[in-house]
Amino acid sequence: MKKITAIILTMAMALSMVACSSTPKNEVPQVEADVTKTADIVIVGAGAAGLSAAIEAVDNGAESVIIIEKTATTGGSLNFTSGSMSGAETIIQEIDGVEDTKESYVQDILKNGANLGDEELIRAYVEEDVAAIQWLWDNGLSDNKFSVDRATGTMSVFAPEHALYSVKRTYKASPEDATKYKSAAHEILDTVVKGESKIAIDYQTEAKMLVNNEAGQVLSVVAENAQGETVLYTANKGLIMATGGYSGNLKMMGAFTENGSSYLVGGSDAADGYGIYMMQNVGANIDAEKMGYVPTFPMGLDTGMGPGKIASTYMWKYGAICVNQEGNRFVKETEADPAIREVALEEQTNAIQYDIFTDNIIETVNELGTNIFWNYFYAPGMPYNKFVIEADSIEELAEKIGVNAENLAKTIADYNAHVESGETDEFGREFTEESLDYSYSCAINKVEGDKYYAIAQRALVVMTLGGVQTNTSAQVLDADGNVIPGLYAAGECVGGIWGKFVSGGTGVMGPIVFGRLAARTAMTTEMAESYTMKEAQTVITEDMFEAEEEAPADTTSRFDMTKALKDGEYTAEVEGQEGPMTVKTTVADGKIAAVEIVSNNETQSIAAPAMESVPQAIVDGNTCDVDAVAGATLTSNRIMDAVALCLAQAAE
Repeated sequence: MKKITAIILTMAMALSMVACSSTPKNEVPQVEADVTKTADIVIVGAGAAGLSAAIEAVDNGAESVIIIEKTATTGGSLNFTSGSMSGAETIIQEIDGVEDTKESYVQDILKNGANLGDEELIRAYVEEDVAAIQWLWDNGLSDNKFSVDRATGTMSVFAPEHALYSVKRTYKASPEDATKYKSAAHEILDTVVKGESKIAIDYQTEAKMLVNNEAGQVLSVVAENAQGETVLYTANKGLIMATGGYSGNLKMMGAFTENGSSYLVGGSDAADGYGIYMMQNVGANIDAEKMGYVPTFPMGLDTGMGPGKIASTYMWKYGAICVNQEGNRFVKETEADPAIREVALEEQTNAIQYDIFTDNIIETVNELGTNIFWNYFYAPGMPYNKFVIEADSIEELAEKIGVNAENLAKTIADYNAHVESGETDEFGREFTEESLDYSYSCAINKVEGDKYYAIAQRALVVMTLGGVQTNTSAQVLDADGNVIPGLYAAGECVGGIWGKFVSGGTGVMGPIVFGRLAARTAMTTEMAESYTMKEAQTVITEDMFEAEEEAPADTTSRFDMTKALKDGEYTAEVEGQEGPMTVKTTVADGKIAAVEIVSNNETQSIAAPAMESVPQAIVDGNTCDVDAVAGATLTSNRIMDAVALCLAQAAE
């Protein structure tokens, strides 16, 4: 990663805020900047926390807000999740007639986090969460379509992807424009921000270093924009770090968890934890143990096309088993507490398991018709069917998935013996009609049949729970528990709020709530004018951001543009994110005259910047080899590959 190395120009703006001669004289980093910008509030990161903070800052009197975003789009992790929300005593529960209490919500979050969360921060969140959901409701959520409880029709539901709450308090709203957004929360926040003239977003601008002034106030950040310029941003009221977690940094996860470097990344690789590192370097406190709080989903599918997918087969509900790379079972597959299955998978070799089932089990699934993931993703003709491994015997299946055949055969035989006898096995899985609950166990079957199948599933991470320490006003604290003046943090870059595991809906509402709190505090609270900077910790080290040494780049062009091209329109299809992408290329006077994306199955919130700019860049340069758009590299490359195929047709 590039670092700011020039240390020349005095930061006049920051120093002008020093109040008097009694102020401690902290060492002030001095920065050579090509551009300087000032605003009442400066925010780093345009995810849920950053967008909500910007809106709240304006609502509390800010005349100018600048958001720095290193990718080409807003949303952060909201681009990779359906955006489930949760809250107690909300307008939604009131409409549904669901009785709930904030205290119950607090206790459920504490319990779900293995009682390792920060109760004070959780209580602050639960209290503010009601107003945050009301704000979303008033700004368009009331018009969104909700997934409802099938039995009662309520918008308030239970969400089995996480440990269940004691009360229905999860809300699953769909965005109105699913071509641009994956979550309703992102759509609402983005729409409000775009309509506010006092908020500006500097895209493709990467923060590099936080800078303090002589008074110890941290109000400035050095960044590098898309033009390669060094930009110095300085805030009048507060600098809010909303940079997300480190779920895209395998090195960092590997440093704090046993198999973290093998986890399947389900979100953006922009979530690299560098924002936490920047705050550490100005004295922010980080708990090393809590950096190991990295929850996973035991249901990650590696498609090889960008982020992993949450795509459990759920075949174990119908009699299938899960084995590790040694061919052994390691957990009760039908365990209702997902945290137990999460941890069990995390501890296996390379954090990978194989769901093992047969044609007989598939027959049961088809008879019951209740396995949505199988029916719509893995069944023949469905998009993920190519990841289903088929064999005529256990031995053949073992060879295909690379596990010990003898171990796998014994594992299946032992399991089948328990099914036949009806005796509970060593993991606590039961095999009686009374044990069927239809949530985690729908049928009892042996693993036997004419055909054997396996699907690889990996521990998939979409968020992390470690980071800097803050108080209930989202002010960043140093190792002594003192507030670092001017510096705020919200979202995944804050550590220790939820405990070791996350509760459903808090991954969306937590950043929104603490983003609001950060902005409100910054706009309404006077900064201390006398603070002595603390020495930086070394919990996070610089080598965690160093890229692995790569082989020399392949400089071969996709297409030799010296070849003569016949005028005409040419169409080509390439494999896309969730299906094919079709591109039409027009050649006129022997040159590329137009590039049109006819159809695609990309994630629009991520891919849109590439689809808007890459086609024109290809035309302008008369080449299919142009710069990829940051944050949308895969889509950029697909467009270029498709154009190359079109040009190959034109050259025939």
